[in-house]
Amino acid sequence: MAQDFERHLDRATGTGAVTVFTSNSDDTVVGIRCANIAASAISIDVYIRNSSTNYYIIKGAPIPVGSSLELIDSGSKIIMQSGDALTVLSDTASSLDTVVSRIDAIST
Repeated sequence: MAQDFERHLDRATGTGAVTVFTSNSDDTVVGIRCANIAASAISIDVYIRNSSTNYYIIKGAPIPVGSSLELIDSGSKIIMQSGDALTVLSDTASSLDTVVSRIDAIST
């Protein structure tokens, strides 16, 4: 059965948490890349919000100037269920671009 690949982009995230996407079914995240677009080093958090609880994928991760951080590699995956929200946050205003790749509505 064919899978529905989706991409989510978030531009210039800063000090306010931003929901990149909210799952509406059983989804698999196959890639998360966070890029520093600021003129200085930044520190980021990426987490899944489930109900009122944050489950961190990474917390306080430094990203040097001109660099990026790949959070899923070597075939790893993160499963999200309906209502889970993938959220990003930086310690610096307008400093973080995020690209997320996922498979929507995993079929068996």
